[in-house]
Amino acid sequence: MRPLDGITVITLEHAIAAPFCTRQLADLGARVIKVERPGVGDFARAYDQRARGLASHFVWTNRSKESLTLDVKHEQAQAILGKLLEGADVLVQNLAPGAAARLGLSYEALRERFPRLIVCNISGYGSDGPYRDKKAYDLLIQSEAGFLSITGTADEMAKAGCSIADISAGMYAYSNILAALIQRGRTGQGCEIDVSMLECMAEWMNYPLYYSMDGASPPPRAGAAHATIYPYGPFPVGDGRIVMLGLQNEREWGLFCAKVLLQPELATDPRFNSNSARNASRDALRAIINETFASLSAEQLIERLDAAQIANAHVNTMHDIWDHPQLKARNRWAEVDSPAGPLPALVPPGVPNTWSARMDPIPALGANTQAILAELGYEDKDIAALREQMAI
Repeated sequence: MRPLDGITVITLEHAIAAPFCTRQLADLGARVIKVERPGVGDFARAYDQRARGLASHFVWTNRSKESLTLDVKHEQAQAILGKLLEGADVLVQNLAPGAAARLGLSYEALRERFPRLIVCNISGYGSDGPYRDKKAYDLLIQSEAGFLSITGTADEMAKAGCSIADISAGMYAYSNILAALIQRGRTGQGCEIDVSMLECMAEWMNYPLYYSMDGASPPPRAGAAHATIYPYGPFPVGDGRIVMLGLQNEREWGLFCAKVLLQPELATDPRFNSNSARNASRDALRAIINETFASLSAEQLIERLDAAQIANAHVNTMHDIWDHPQLKARNRWAEVDSPAGPLPALVPPGVPNTWSARMDPIPALGANTQAILAELGYEDKDIAALREQMAI
């Protein structure tokens, strides 16, 4: 038995934040019914065709769901949504600002009829405040939350390479829904959850916020290197590859000098004998490190770093991750079915040893419409009529 077996989630979702939240609920056993626009569906379906003809974002965030096509603005949509919600535990939506309320799907409109329903709204800026009605996409929130101001090089800002603002919002929505289900088990009452992408990213920005409080200078953009700890970042080696390494304290600095650089006297050199000093003398220290590393291959350097217990990592590409020996050794890859046939999928992190994560197919658009409507009591002729009216 999975933790959320028997829990039903209705979701009006698109892009990444809400789909990532609900896919994780499905991983735990929840039945997730994804309501999509007829003929088009979640616009993330059309982002690209890189996953054997399917969109990479969609494949990632939509396995183990059922797809119901429904024109939510159609005159018969309210009746269908009402029937769906009668058997639902959670409603998730990340529609455009105000759209859910106009459809009668706000918590206020639903709470009397469905007192046990948990309603989770995901938006860019939250349900009130001067930014409430602004559109919000991942990169825009990275910018608004200050993430871009500390990410990149001294000359140019850079966004995160994955949808970090969407991911943060999806994770907070997911964890708060789990908490709300626990609370409902105690009180019998549902609740409203208001997840703002800006607030999620601002939470993740707390270290640079505190670092620069009271008008202090913020962490500088330092590329792939750490902005305030040195040496901590990428270093070239003699075979043309890059090795990432990181030191956290003075004990590790001493080991690094003695066992990696083979220059123990550097540990007490006044230019480098504290993290603040090393930060101030980055150029001089980088030259010494680069000179030593130039005679080593990546594997030779990693061997020295491991022997000295200095944290390190390969700078892997996406192709490297597909074949990562640690992921293979821990059996982190599974297969899920899809409209394009079986696809590899990472097993969700942290699943206990008492149950297995749900790894069901990625649905084709509208794949479950007929079955879901029949389950709600609609006969074949009724469903055919809804199709003819382009309601589904």
